[in-house]
Amino acid sequence: MIPIILSIAGSDPSGGAGIQADIKTISALGGYAASVITAITAQNTLGVQAVFPLENEEIASQLQSVFSDLCPQAVKLGMLPHAGCVETVSRFITSHHQKLHVVCDPVMISTSGRRLMAANTIEQMQDKLFPLCTLITPNLHEASFLSGYEIRSIEEMKEQAKLLSHRYGTAVLIKGGHLEGNIMCDILYHPHTGQCHAFESPKIESSNLHGTGCTLSSAIATYLAGGHNLIQAIEHAKQYMNQAIEYGKNLKIGQGNGPLWHFFE
Repeated sequence: MIPIILSIAGSDPSGGAGIQADIKTISALGGYAASVITAITAQNTLGVQAVFPLENEEIASQLQSVFSDLCPQAVKLGMLPHAGCVETVSRFITSHHQKLHVVCDPVMISTSGRRLMAANTIEQMQDKLFPLCTLITPNLHEASFLSGYEIRSIEEMKEQAKLLSHRYGTAVLIKGGHLEGNIMCDILYHPHTGQCHAFESPKIESSNLHGTGCTLSSAIATYLAGGHNLIQAIEHAKQYMNQAIEYGKNLKIGQGNGPLWHFFE
């Protein structure tokens, strides 16, 4: 049976990130991609020019259409642009919680450190949404913000992943892509094992990294929907993302931070 994965995220018209990257990833990995758009963005490889959030009713109507007909095995959460959106999504996930793997890429702070969410939206995510998730995947800036501690080393990643996991009652994968050095290291704290797991790989030099967070989180959701456990899902998703970076590093699409190449097999 083909697993169904629902992406709830914003739309990227340039195709590198957001809903578009999620659909590419899920499809490349053999899943069926459904989608609920939370915001229409004007963005490209040079940056984000504008964001147009959808209203609660528009988001709820899409969710109702999907959940009343399809039976997703996993949900990937990306851009949730306002507190009402977080509340609406949380309500639908709660009503289907026992049947779902939920992977949240908390699009709160950009890789450059710019905050992308209002304070009340972030609070709503922490209070209502994170406890419903199977896994959250913050980058270093987001993990530092959530923990209140600037993370600058792998040991600090381990400490803060454990802290955040205990706080929110979910597994936490801190992405260490911006640490110094030639090795990429992400740290998972798994509450079921009570242990940290390191996922290391050589850093690939590329100027085409637009959509890496979206690709990783939707790949994890797809592997979970396919029956893999969490550690296996992350290992496979990391391998897939690294290959997508490798195959995309020489692409000439756009004038800035270009996309990955998702269809390399």
